[in-house]
Amino acid sequence: MADPRRRTPRTDTVLDAPDVRAACTRLGRTRVKATVGEVLEACRQGRVEPDDVVPVVLACLPAAATSLRRVVNATGVVVHTNLGRAPLSASAVEAVTIASGATDVELDLVSGRRGPRGSAALAALAAAVPDAGGVHVVNNGAAALALVTCALAFGREVVVARGELVEIGDGFRVPELVESVGGRLREVGTTNRVRLEDYRGVVGEQTAFVLKVHPSNFRVEGFTSTVAVGDLATLGVPVVADIGSGLLAPHPRLPDEPDAASYLRAGATVVTASGDKLLGGPQCGLLLGDAEVVQRLRRHPFARALRVDKLTLAALEATLTGPTTPVAAALATSPEDLLHRAERLAASIGEPARPVASTAAVGGGGAPGVELPSAAVALPARLAGALRQGPLPVVGHVEGGVLLLDLIAVPEESDASVADAVRTVLGQDS
Repeated sequence: MADPRRRTPRTDTVLDAPDVRAACTRLGRTRVKATVGEVLEACRQGRVEPDDVVPVVLACLPAAATSLRRVVNATGVVVHTNLGRAPLSASAVEAVTIASGATDVELDLVSGRRGPRGSAALAALAAAVPDAGGVHVVNNGAAALALVTCALAFGREVVVARGELVEIGDGFRVPELVESVGGRLREVGTTNRVRLEDYRGVVGEQTAFVLKVHPSNFRVEGFTSTVAVGDLATLGVPVVADIGSGLLAPHPRLPDEPDAASYLRAGATVVTASGDKLLGGPQCGLLLGDAEVVQRLRRHPFARALRVDKLTLAALEATLTGPTTPVAAALATSPEDLLHRAERLAASIGEPARPVASTAAVGGGGAPGVELPSAAVALPARLAGALRQGPLPVVGHVEGGVLLLDLIAVPEESDASVADAVRTVLGQDS
């Protein structure tokens, strides 16, 4: 009898199959050819039938050329750092698609000469914060503070309260960031209390600015005191306020969260913030404040190293001028509406799913300790891993031995996909 391995197709024959050719166009020939080689080797070993080579190759190929996967954020954390922080609005996604090709990012189409980079995005940011005399954008929130320090405080003192020397994500610390770009820290007060007199006692000729850092990822309670931006502005030196979460104006659901407009009106010289948190836009760092100071920051040589690309500029402009962002929509959703969705979703899944009231959080270093009333679908905790590893990963959180799929950050149009994912896992679990 002839050896069935002799029926193994040739590499070029498999690559020439119409569906495989289409995959090469989508994913790149190198990646597809490597997968074809692996499947053909399995065929030679008798683990794949020769007639099944093409279907197996197609099944083994990724859905896209990126290893990143779209997931459903059912964690109850609206701005989840591990899940990419703020999801972009549909208009921002469209803007990124447009900007992915050749664009007029630095070209004046009327004159045919070089134009100002990102002028529309900066104009949109300025319109969103009228209290800012000048605006600039860099590649993230930490970069914004680094640029301010490098440009204004190289070799000089930055006065900051001890209780505001915070550690941000992944072990990065504000004091180390400031010192790494040439600033010299001058700490005042204690970890829980600081007074205006503490600042006044150290401000002098070597003071570049007073730094006000919002402790966005923790909260100190009890015997505490801080100094407001308006009071710091009386010290006669610039005040730089790092608000972190990117709230541009007061939010009714987050009354204690600092915002750029209020800080600028109170007298801050420059406000720095992130664009991919409460603003609901792409990762970037926002600089808002005194026109002359911001222009100095924009023209500093270090600013070039922190420049944002055309995709970020496009997404930021669309975020600022377009429809409600997913983050804003989540914060505006009523717990009653969420509970109705949870009831419908649980009913479509069947046992053992059940609707429950839950508590969500802002996340992303915003509004620490603020509880957002929400609703979830409760499931057995043992399903958490399988749901994370499914074709459409659904990421919830386990609380009290129960897996909760919180709906506050899940778009309603994704409910059917979530139900399908849960039913699939339940079928595998039975």
